Amino acid sequence: MTGAHGVPGIGSRLEHPPEPLQPRPETQHARWAAEAAAGAAGVQVRELTDLADLEAVYQLYDGIWRPDPRNPPVTTELLRALTKGGNYVAGAYDGDRLLGACVGFFGAPSDGTMHSHIAGVSPAAAGRSVGFALKLHQRAWALARGVATISWTFDPLVCRNAYFNLGKLAAVPAEYLTNFYGGVNDGINGTDDTDRLLVRWELGSPRVRAACAGTPAVCDADAARALGAVAGLGRSADDRPVPGTVDAATVLVAVPRDIERLRATDPDGAVRWRRALRATLGPLLADGGRVTGFDRAGWYVISTAQGGNRR
Repeated sequence: MTGAHGVPGIGSRLEHPPEPLQPRPETQHARWAAEAAAGAAGVQVRELTDLADLEAVYQLYDGIWRPDPRNPPVTTELLRALTKGGNYVAGAYDGDRLLGACVGFFGAPSDGTMHSHIAGVSPAAAGRSVGFALKLHQRAWALARGVATISWTFDPLVCRNAYFNLGKLAAVPAEYLTNFYGGVNDGINGTDDTDRLLVRWELGSPRVRAACAGTPAVCDADAARALGAVAGLGRSADDRPVPGTVDAATVLVAVPRDIERLRATDPDGAVRWRRALRATLGPLLADGGRVTGFDRAGWYVISTAQGGNRR
């Protein structure tokens, strides 16, 4: 016989049914922050599992990246498999219109991590902070499942993405990855190499909690200069890379003002920036340097491992 709560032979013996598990404070706070971000963006963010919703994510990404048909960023079939395996696919909706989506999957079981593979927002929703709402939803979802860290990659040449990831979200760069995806040949990357910066988002850290509550991680390159920082890679008045020196405890590394426009108007100039950033930021991180922040004017601030002893 099945007793109360549908558990054979147990429910009838319980004088007081067990209390439902309460979410941990960190999880509850993350959920509140996610709800606030979604409200400010004017969207509802929800997990997606239905085939029609997953097809809408595929179509959204196809419109954003305009990929080579042989190499889409995701397929509906892949999204279906990921959700069946318990992984993360979520969409941000304004009414019944999908404006953005985010896809991630779990890391090694012993690590307690996730990797956020791709996130994109329709150009029609630019300026509404839909991406911020998606990431905060992902954070709350992950914390509720015992995940402590989310990693992802982004193109370190894209100024606004660097500020979003390192400032608005307070993620921390961990590794420079050279031509990580190979040639993707889509409408955003063109034929450029796909160098990426791998970042880690420590979901419970004070910096991340503050950022998710609306206080971004602020970084001031001018203040760093006043304290002795040098330009490892500078930027000329006409937006060209200018090699500098890394012989200091703090090194500033510039990015172009708009790499996507540069790829369209001056492909050779975009390639020069890629090679210059790779030659500067890559070795700094490989040698133990630590990116302490990104000034939204277009500067990475790096604390070097050896300070003035570097050559």
